[in-house]
Amino acid sequence: MIYPDNFSVTTPSDLEIEVTRDFHAPRALVFDAFTRPELVRQWLLGPDGWSMPVCEIDLRVGGKYRYVWRRDSDGTQMGMGGEFHEISVPEKTVATERFDQSWYPGGALDTTLFVAGDALTHVTINVRYESREARDAARASGMEQGMATGYDRLADLLAAWQLARSPAKCNG
Repeated sequence: MIYPDNFSVTTPSDLEIEVTRDFHAPRALVFDAFTRPELVRQWLLGPDGWSMPVCEIDLRVGGKYRYVWRRDSDGTQMGMGGEFHEISVPEKTVATERFDQSWYPGGALDTTLFVAGDALTHVTINVRYESREARDAARASGMEQGMATGYDRLADLLAAWQLARSPAKCNG
């Protein structure tokens, strides 16, 4: 898969994966797209052919979130959830992450930053795992391709949402 220039995945330490992507949309809208269930379930799907029958987000410190994805072709499900430890609207969220099927050992701590720029929002997600083995298992899982696909879908949705919100223009 060829990734856009504004998407990168790095491993800044033995325990971390860091994912960055720029979106051409205001920070408040991008933050909402990451934190409002009715928006999240439209883009956080990974590869084509998956849906999200469960998307619950209690956006407050101590609040929990839960996602369940479903492969539509055979009904296979994958679930994960966690708890919010820090929220600063529209700048930052910090939450735990743990998958139902343990495809990497333990859990992780996700820090998501939303930085406003000139006509875009720079999103950085830092995922800190409990061990290097967990980080490496996550990296080998295909998460990079799934995130890139979801972010491409989000970029398209952000453009459509902004177009729908813009006032009608007329000549004359």
